[in-house]
Amino acid sequence: MTKSIVVDTNLIFSALLSSSSSIREILFDKSIHFYAPNFIISEVFKHQRKMLKYTKLADEEFFDYFNLIVENIDFVSIDHVSSESRQKAYELCFDVDLKDIPFVSLSIELNAPLWTGDNKLKKGLVRNGFEDFFEL
Repeated sequence: MTKSIVVDTNLIFSALLSSSSSIREILFDKSIHFYAPNFIISEVFKHQRKMLKYTKLADEEFFDYFNLIVENIDFVSIDHVSSESRQKAYELCFDVDLKDIPFVSLSIELNAPLWTGDNKLKKGLVRNGFEDFFEL
């Protein structure tokens, strides 16, 4: 049985920035079905120059890694998430970080744990009653 996990942007960034990343290894695990909001792709491109600077990779090598990572993620438009899941996510995120609503709503919609490295988000969501996280 394949496990489903919703992956946050910061983990995609971590996987791209570190070649020895255990995050990258998990993202390549074919026994896990990863999901993410589709805007993550534009986030990577928005920060690509900064990431290239830190990784010291050539553009081609960076995009090879990026391609390998995104091949293992199903990207979902927030329009395909029910209004009920989006409302519940809003209620959980309103006093934490509104930018995380798409991730939390997708997690609720798919009944799949959220994988994030954002400890402030985790603490805020737990305080508000959400505890479905994937942990290493």
